[in-house]
Amino acid sequence: MGANENNSAKPRARPIVRLGIFLISHSNIVSVVCFTAGVVALLLLPILAKNTYISENALMPGSANNMLSTHHVSDANKFIKDLTDLEFRSGSSPIESQKLIAHYMSALDAEVTFHKFYPQFNHFHPLHFFTSPDSDIISENATCSSFGINTFGIIRAPRGDGKEAIVLVTPYNPNKVGLGEALSLGIAYSVFSLLSHVTWLAKDIVWLVADSQYGEYSAVAAWLREYQAPAFRRVDIVNSETCNESSTFNELGQDLYLDGKLYGGFRRAGTMAAALVIKVAEQGNQYEDSLNIYAEASNGQMPNLDLINIVNYLAVHKQGLRIKVKKMWSLLGSKWLNTLGVIFESLGRIARSLNPQWKFGIPATEYVEGAATLASSLYYQGLGVPTGPHGAFRDYQVDAITLEISPKVSLTKMIRRNEFILRGGRLIEGVIRSINNLLEKFHQSFFLYLLTSPSKFVSVGVYMISFALLVAPLPIVAAYLHSNASNSTPQNTSALEVDASHKSWKWLNSARKVLVIHLWGVVVSLLPFFLCQVPNTTPTTNFILWGSLSASSLLILYLILGSPIFEAAVSLHEKNKWASLKSVTISTAFIGLSLMSVINFATAEIGALLIVPICLLARPLKLDTQARSWRTLLRASCNLALGFIGFPPVAFVLLKGAFEDFYGINVSDYWNWLESLWAWNSATYLYIGVVHLPCWALCINILFHPC
Repeated sequence: MGANENNSAKPRARPIVRLGIFLISHSNIVSVVCFTAGVVALLLLPILAKNTYISENALMPGSANNMLSTHHVSDANKFIKDLTDLEFRSGSSPIESQKLIAHYMSALDAEVTFHKFYPQFNHFHPLHFFTSPDSDIISENATCSSFGINTFGIIRAPRGDGKEAIVLVTPYNPNKVGLGEALSLGIAYSVFSLLSHVTWLAKDIVWLVADSQYGEYSAVAAWLREYQAPAFRRVDIVNSETCNESSTFNELGQDLYLDGKLYGGFRRAGTMAAALVIKVAEQGNQYEDSLNIYAEASNGQMPNLDLINIVNYLAVHKQGLRIKVKKMWSLLGSKWLNTLGVIFESLGRIARSLNPQWKFGIPATEYVEGAATLASSLYYQGLGVPTGPHGAFRDYQVDAITLEISPKVSLTKMIRRNEFILRGGRLIEGVIRSINNLLEKFHQSFFLYLLTSPSKFVSVGVYMISFALLVAPLPIVAAYLHSNASNSTPQNTSALEVDASHKSWKWLNSARKVLVIHLWGVVVSLLPFFLCQVPNTTPTTNFILWGSLSASSLLILYLILGSPIFEAAVSLHEKNKWASLKSVTISTAFIGLSLMSVINFATAEIGALLIVPICLLARPLKLDTQARSWRTLLRASCNLALGFIGFPPVAFVLLKGAFEDFYGINVSDYWNWLESLWAWNSATYLYIGVVHLPCWALCINILFHPC
């Protein structure tokens, strides 16, 4: 009776505790269900995409009539003619084109200034990786002649107070001005000419003609550093002491100084509300004029969606342009993706027949195009490398995009060119007018999103569901393995004498190994810095040296740690230690992926698809082969395949071949890719070296554990 009273008095566990116990006890089923659901949720994203809409009512795109007329187009054509004539004039230097641009700006009563900068060549450097955008990694080989000159003019707003500005950027190479660059300058000049005398302007207008002879991004980034955080740098001091400034730079503005139209020093406007990079593609599209939008910045950063929305609305509904965003063209002809689209289309028809209000499913062709665009958006955000010079603005929290206008036919005919400049200029005018209406920075719409088309997007609240489902099994399986390892009791007498404290803390041995392997990952990530110090090496040589040093250091660590792989006699404790090691490995993978999802979701999503399956399935091959059942042999085969695919160089080759082409891929491509990630301070590089590679190595260790 007393025992029954004691049992009835025992408190019941809370519902959340009972749910946790249930999930842990059924971890295998939960893992399969969650991971499968995560993959399905990812494939459903093109169907779940919503139509874009303008959140900020103050933007009011298209509410006013365009003011840019044929008069401004004629001025732009005159400017283009004078600029292109310099190319054919004998004895003309690149300085002449910069003088011409400055003269045309000053004729509009703009405040014209030249900005001198030195080229930057990014190399592997462990300290510069974590520094801010104004880290000033300037080439050590910079000479008196190896500098660029940006030309920019500022129009002060008649209704403004000088506290806000809108930036127009037109990259051009003064050494060789092509037709596309000349047309982009002409479009910008027509808009700049219009804005110089309008009365409704409330924000200053900055037109930056970026000297792109050392790269478009480098020129814009150098100007932004000077604009946002001016500072004297060692390289500037050295060059001011050793170089004769008057030979080129002072000669550039001498005539304008005499006219009183060139301003000394570095002129500034207000805080940047937004920036537009204008480019014109020289190769025409044979169907219609189109507009390509590039929005990805460093580490997957995107501009506010409203900026893309107003460009999309004005281009389509006002100027009749066809909007394009990047796609993975290889997926458009994929048979499995087309089959999947047909299945979803059929399911949508069935759902609508049951209930007309169920809006599920889209046409198969639309699904395939949406999936190709979504894959491209994931890929370029995951790379963490900007897709244009607009990426430099996002480092300073300025919303910016690159607009590349592609003409339908060649623009050599004057009538066709006038129409093209008019449409492009009116598009830029409309976007500037909408931004001019803003009373504050872009904030209403989304900053975290994936595009499935120019007019459809997937918000963070939707796409995070697939990632959450992919990684949800990791803590559950880790808890299951840890509880099993803690509850397992050895059968021999000597093991029974082990005290309880040792049994409680025996996972620390596995944690020590996991920590050391992750530190090894840090060392592997820093090795390229030292390899770059070796002169006259090729990417292939660097890759081979990097791989050899990484493998050698891992082998030494395994010997130091006393890995059971190298022991002749393995104790019973070591035989059972793989479960504890797997538990800690899965936990670190979960933490690494979760942290990466905050920094760059696309990298975390792709990483989860590659590393989660092997983390969940990893089990000593010796145990699976000894069982000799079809299920264990299938698991062993899957583990070997996943281990091969999960190796970073192999995963790179497979992804590049799937999205681009296997033709021409060689060993040096992987090194060049990693070098570009480091040069752009992409967090994806750190994820590969500090999270993915160590977790993969630990899973391989578990597979070959001598149980």
